[in-house]
Amino acid sequence: MKKFDGTIATVLQGALETRPNSPAVEAASGVWSYLDLDDRAQRAAGALRALGVVPGDRVAACLPNDLDIVAAFHGTQRVGAIWVGVGEALPQNEQMELIALCEPAVVLAGPKCRIDTPRTVSLDRWRALLESADRIPSAQMNPDSPAGIAFTSGTSGRPKAIVHSQRNLLLPGAALVATRGWGPELRKGDSFPMTILNLMVLSTLLTAQAGGCAVIMDRRDLDGVAEWISSRRVTVWNGAPAQLHDLAQRPDIDISSLDEVWCGGSDTPDSLRRSFAEAHGLVPRVTYGLTEAPTVVSIDPPGSEWLPGTSGRVLPQYDVAAYDYSGARLPAGELGELCLTGASTGEWAQTWTPLLGYWENGVVVPPRDGIVATGDIGTVDADGWLRVLDRKKLIIIRGGANVYPLEVERVLAAHPDIVKVAVYPVPDDRLGQRVGAVIESTEQDIDFDELTQLCRRDLSPYKVPEFWTVVDTLPVNAMGKVRRAGLYDFVVEQRSDSNSTTLTAPTSGRPA
Repeated sequence: MKKFDGTIATVLQGALETRPNSPAVEAASGVWSYLDLDDRAQRAAGALRALGVVPGDRVAACLPNDLDIVAAFHGTQRVGAIWVGVGEALPQNEQMELIALCEPAVVLAGPKCRIDTPRTVSLDRWRALLESADRIPSAQMNPDSPAGIAFTSGTSGRPKAIVHSQRNLLLPGAALVATRGWGPELRKGDSFPMTILNLMVLSTLLTAQAGGCAVIMDRRDLDGVAEWISSRRVTVWNGAPAQLHDLAQRPDIDISSLDEVWCGGSDTPDSLRRSFAEAHGLVPRVTYGLTEAPTVVSIDPPGSEWLPGTSGRVLPQYDVAAYDYSGARLPAGELGELCLTGASTGEWAQTWTPLLGYWENGVVVPPRDGIVATGDIGTVDADGWLRVLDRKKLIIIRGGANVYPLEVERVLAAHPDIVKVAVYPVPDDRLGQRVGAVIESTEQDIDFDELTQLCRRDLSPYKVPEFWTVVDTLPVNAMGKVRRAGLYDFVVEQRSDSNSTTLTAPTSGRPA
């Protein structure tokens, strides 16, 4: 049985002893060796201490993908505080909602941060503090003490703050490095925002355990991603299905340095694996992840092996199985709700522990039991291949980003002409799903541009409906609630009905 009891403050130690001058992280503003990263982590801890941060405080960062956020994360861990990432793309009300939920002692604010509080520290000031701060020794941490907060919202759109331990933030990297045979040659590229806790887990924490280099990209567009991969000789890169879809259309683009391409964030069609392989000679490694885990739960094995309709094999630290509605575990291969717990057998047995709980009113509220229900319906066969057949949750996953129907509906319900509204997923070859809204209204001449602007005022661009439909009556159940199952088919039927009064219009200037 593997012993696993490290802390993030010591994750660089192995590389510092064997390859201190090798690159640890590369970003837009430069390259840091392991010695450099260790120095910046100590300085960041000193800077945070000078700002009044003590062990157990939350440190929030709304910063771009660059070296600044890497230093901030490692410094937070050295000082014994709890990391909180806040997305730059979120509108001000959503950024402030996360800050109110976690009550951080400090907010590190980049140019796209809209958080204005007495605790806010600008990027320029943060950089100045890093240069002048004293290096301080790391606080003594327990592997099971809180290290970071990730946000998830289920079907409500209201954020929940999931608290993860030092142990669980290190474990995914350790398991992936061991099972994939990575070493110092690893150059792992990430273009998703580093404010997502899962990305911190899969970047410098993972690469440090291999002695490799984390390549922190500041571009997500096709040309930008390709330039980063080719110029920095990235060997492993993970992207959303939409990004892989675009790359599959461009066999002329040079991404030949890659040994692995990961795809996650939403369902990956088998056709996308095939088209990408035809264009670039690599079969994407499909993943299934969970914020509560955190991050990757299953992944295709190294190489080109895969099974149609699956999302890889379960990693060895986990035990994932389908459960019925009574909570009973089902035999391998049977359909039910996928639930996660720690492995009880094998080399990685008892290394994973459940999330510490949820941050509520200044304390960590533990979960009810050690089993995590994913909300997804699927199967796990006897060999560990995981298949997701449907989502129990109502979340729309647009290009790897979550859209919560209720959140959008709340905004639209404020319009005086709307009686009822239901937001639903529209299948899309590139993004997986787009956002549609079907409306029951007192007026047939709805101004779709007005509704679009109403949504854009309070929502991130990717959450704004791109397809609008007006109907006489929405389907409801006996309680008067909209029947959500089959809404897409209902809309299609309404459009094809010659007697229908359905009106449709795409969103003008729809987000990419």
